[in-house]
Amino acid sequence: MFFDKNAETLPRSELEALQLERLKKTAALCYEKSPLYKNKLDEAGFPPDKITSLADLKHIPFTVKEDFRDNYPFGMFTAPMREILRLHASSGTTGKPTVVGYTRKDLDTWSDCVARLIVAVGANGDDIAQVAFGYGLFTGALGLHYALEKIGASIIPISSGNTEKQVTLMKDFGTTVLVSTPSYALHIGETAKEMGVGNDLRLRLGLFGSEGCTAEMRGQIEKSLNLFATDNYGMSEVMGPGVSGECEYRRGLHLNEDHFLPEIIDPVTGETLPEGEKGELVLTTLTKEGLPVLRYRTRDITVLTYEKCECGRTHARMAKTTGRTDDMLKIRGVNVFPSQIDSVIMVIGEVAPHYEIVASREGNHDTLEVRVELIDSSVLDSYAQLEGLRDKIRHNLRVVLGIDVKVSLVEPKSIARSAGKAKRVIDNRPK
Repeated sequence: MFFDKNAETLPRSELEALQLERLKKTAALCYEKSPLYKNKLDEAGFPPDKITSLADLKHIPFTVKEDFRDNYPFGMFTAPMREILRLHASSGTTGKPTVVGYTRKDLDTWSDCVARLIVAVGANGDDIAQVAFGYGLFTGALGLHYALEKIGASIIPISSGNTEKQVTLMKDFGTTVLVSTPSYALHIGETAKEMGVGNDLRLRLGLFGSEGCTAEMRGQIEKSLNLFATDNYGMSEVMGPGVSGECEYRRGLHLNEDHFLPEIIDPVTGETLPEGEKGELVLTTLTKEGLPVLRYRTRDITVLTYEKCECGRTHARMAKTTGRTDDMLKIRGVNVFPSQIDSVIMVIGEVAPHYEIVASREGNHDTLEVRVELIDSSVLDSYAQLEGLRDKIRHNLRVVLGIDVKVSLVEPKSIARSAGKAKRVIDNRPK
């Protein structure tokens, strides 16, 4: 099933010619309208008229999140405010928020990009879609909302939270598509079971994003809600959701390469890596008017493949991200990603899919504790059973991480649930 077959099945040579044409146009727009980019390109000695091939991309300086904060609020816009129809922004919990703006054409392009991805996994005009992302400055809810409208689906814009009401409306309205974070989907499934209506839901498709979802976590969601769970990927700095997403074969996330030019770099040296090498994803927007971005460092770790997919689409595919360079914990010289711990916890039947990772420092040594929630509190009454389960989890984590960690088993429902991105990591070490 294709939303835009002519674009989604372009031969590689035609796609690269289109990318080069759009890259030149985007770089020229940035140079002419953005003081930030004019300074960056002049300092690099590489103005837009020097671009003759896609290989020249490596000569363009990177854009990082700090550039957005340093130019807060509208300093990176390349269109006047009278042409900006909508503003979105990050939460700003770690500093000034990153603010992004969209022209009318940007909004249309955005909904087209997301529509491609949701059609690729089988969403259609007969669906009733429940959007359980938080509406507001966050791009996720409205990004999926307008794409679902574009393909003719009925939308329940319930936003996040009030989980029992979510489940009630799912049952009463016959919701077939759930849009949420993976962690909130787990909470919804848990609540539906407690309400005794899990078997009454008509869900068939999950469109999940905004946080990582391991294969093990996806299996838990599918078992809990009896749906086909899929990932989509994006970030507000380059658009929002709509950068990439899975098709029905789920063999990587198809990038909308006619709108985003991807690279993989070594996160330490910044050097471009060849196809098949794991590294940090870098994205350049190719069709944005209000806020084009050159070589944005996403901090997400993944791999790209350019083989044609079984579904017929020819655009590059990215593997599910294995973590972020800024989410990585270094414990006693070992790099630890939360996704590694997730993959262990999600397949242990005696514990719930809810956990916390706590990094601390004792003297000069870093320590790592994983707090895992039990399903059955009666386990706490049996020392032998408790120790056996704790040892099992510690062993499995040691095999995956290569280091010993402390495992604490806690009461059911004692770890906070989230209606948005789950906060898994607590780093108590001195900065």
